[in-house]
Amino acid sequence: MDPAASNPALPLAGVRVVECCQIASGPFCGMLLADFGAEVIKIEPPEGDAMRQWPPINGGCSENFASLNRGKRSLALDLKNPRDLETARALILDADVLVENSRPGAMQRLGLGWDWFGPRKPQLVYCSISAYGQDGPRGSEGGFDVTIQAAAGVMSVTGEPDGAPVKAGVPLADFASGLYAAYGIAALIARVRAGGPGGPIDVPMFAATLAISALQTSEYFGTGRNPVKLGSAHPRNAPYQAYPAADGFFVIAAGNNRLWQSVCEVVGTPELLADPRYATPALRAQHQRELKAALDPHFARRGVPHWLQAFAAAGVPCAPINGYAEALADPQATHLQLVRDQLLPGGHATHTVGCPLRLDGRPIAVDTTVPALGSGPAQWRPRAGDPA
Repeated sequence: MDPAASNPALPLAGVRVVECCQIASGPFCGMLLADFGAEVIKIEPPEGDAMRQWPPINGGCSENFASLNRGKRSLALDLKNPRDLETARALILDADVLVENSRPGAMQRLGLGWDWFGPRKPQLVYCSISAYGQDGPRGSEGGFDVTIQAAAGVMSVTGEPDGAPVKAGVPLADFASGLYAAYGIAALIARVRAGGPGGPIDVPMFAATLAISALQTSEYFGTGRNPVKLGSAHPRNAPYQAYPAADGFFVIAAGNNRLWQSVCEVVGTPELLADPRYATPALRAQHQRELKAALDPHFARRGVPHWLQAFAAAGVPCAPINGYAEALADPQATHLQLVRDQLLPGGHATHTVGCPLRLDGRPIAVDTTVPALGSGPAQWRPRAGDPA
């Protein structure tokens, strides 16, 4: 699919987005908008988005970069050069949305802040993603996913109870902020389409990461105590974690009494079902260390395939500990058409994970094209009826 051509069947068809972003959160936001039909023009410095240098690199293109920048066009500009600055201003004035993830104040110092665009195009949706927000006592600070995971509490509840601090293996702060940014942009686009103004959107990674920690913050509000690390276990349900079998680990999630009864039937432990310590989800969570110690010897007698088959037959949610090779090869991933072919700019054939959502009962046919640095638009022209 030509990245310059918007799919009219998608809800953001006709929306032009200018993305002034590097690395993860902003590019992820821009890609989400592109997946839903927006035309996304990525402004990069002459040396390109820093993620272009991240391995693995095949055919001269970073596969990490490709995973976050499909369906866009690239324009290489030196925003400190007056001519390139004017090009950027004209392009943004012709757009519906600007997404940027610089440190607060950086775009304003370049002459690309909301203070410049607001009076000239009040219907522009101007989205800024930053570590801590555009103002406040920490607003001037920078940050990366790991520092935000630390500051926002995620690392305090991740890992084994007696282990060293670890971050979540997936960059939650980056992608949560990108999701919130896309959500906010879509909301303001709806307001503009209804005749209202655009305006600035402030997406602090710190706040977005706290917001997706709703269960942990509510636990603190309700008890006055910090939640603690539980490894793979759950603070309010058990058995609800990873268990060792004879040949590896697997997970079960028995989140209610009916499922707990099924676990006892599969394992053959009527004595645990009758034990008053395990009579309710709250009691099982309270005594989950003793419960795990009671279940472990039973699980150790058989292999992972046996337990997965037995629990699945009993209707107990369960799963192996997949690597990404196994997860991507899962029959459900195939059914959902998640893995899409992708051709990198240098000609290397690879794959990517497409949009996980379905619209009207069908998967979204995302544009998997990856822009070479500065490959387009070769010559920018304003859209009909838009300010030049």
